[in-house]
Amino acid sequence: MAFTKVTEIIKESPAFAQLTDLAAARLGGKVLYATDDFFAEKENLIAPTRGIFIADKYTDRGKWMDGWESRRKRTPGHDWAIIQLATSGKIIGFDIDTNFFLGNHPPHASVEAAYLPDAPEDTNWETVAWKEILPKSHLDPGSQNFYECSSDEIYTHLRLHIYPDGGVARFRVYGEVFKDWNSVSTTEEIDLAAAINGGQAMACNDMFFSAMGNLIMPGRGVNMGDGWETKRNRTPNNRDWVILRLAHKGIVDRIIVDTCHFKGNYPDSCSIEACCSDTDNLENANWQILLPQQKLNADFIHEFGNEVQKGQVITHVRLNIFPDGGVSRLRIFGKIVR
Repeated sequence: MAFTKVTEIIKESPAFAQLTDLAAARLGGKVLYATDDFFAEKENLIAPTRGIFIADKYTDRGKWMDGWESRRKRTPGHDWAIIQLATSGKIIGFDIDTNFFLGNHPPHASVEAAYLPDAPEDTNWETVAWKEILPKSHLDPGSQNFYECSSDEIYTHLRLHIYPDGGVARFRVYGEVFKDWNSVSTTEEIDLAAAINGGQAMACNDMFFSAMGNLIMPGRGVNMGDGWETKRNRTPNNRDWVILRLAHKGIVDRIIVDTCHFKGNYPDSCSIEACCSDTDNLENANWQILLPQQKLNADFIHEFGNEVQKGQVITHVRLNIFPDGGVSRLRIFGKIVR
């Protein structure tokens, strides 16, 4: 198995960083255990956004840090943490981010993985048959440390080792959701676009204020930053757009467009197009109207049923907003087609 260090101090994220973060807390990931989180809690590892720094903030244990930080080890060994992925999946790459950990970052890290779909949270993790998927690798201080992973196996749990101790701000596990579609009935309505089911934000013309991937996260947006928002566009008759690949080929029953928290910056209207394609190369795709142009309101859940052009078998959707603005969530409810 080959592993490649992508870069030293990253300026541009690698392509795999556009994939779903399988460990993300907001998707359902959990940090189940750490050998030591004396200075900063293990749960911070999978929190959204990069870690922050507050110069004068201290706790009764020392400097407050936005990440996972163990105490200085005075005995043999090293520290490690267990992460349960939000969903089983194939891992493409990692970001071991030491943002703001400068004199206290671990010099090296490694990652092991296991497929344990039914493991209880109080498992004895030292008895698990772990498989190394990232060997002991160098970490730069205050940096995103990207590494590729070439394993083709499906995993549910990871063990992040740091050598010997110190702090990691965030741990991102980028990959592809694995879902057993044979267990899903063709009569069951599901959110075909949801990230937890394997939906993926593929491309957009603008995401100046917030990322397109937020559209398909679970739950409603927690604030205005937790959505897809484009810059103000002064071009007459402008249209901003985002393309999503559905988790599975299907037929749409109803659609929800949620402008939660977008009050002075929601789009005036939206429409949705769809196509059926065997690939993500959509240059010559035959886009058809799925939802004709609809007026939108501020901070509101818009549900469309009768307005949807039903019966199309589709794999991708394109949400158009006029002329610009923010949408918190997009739900594409329908039934799979085998």
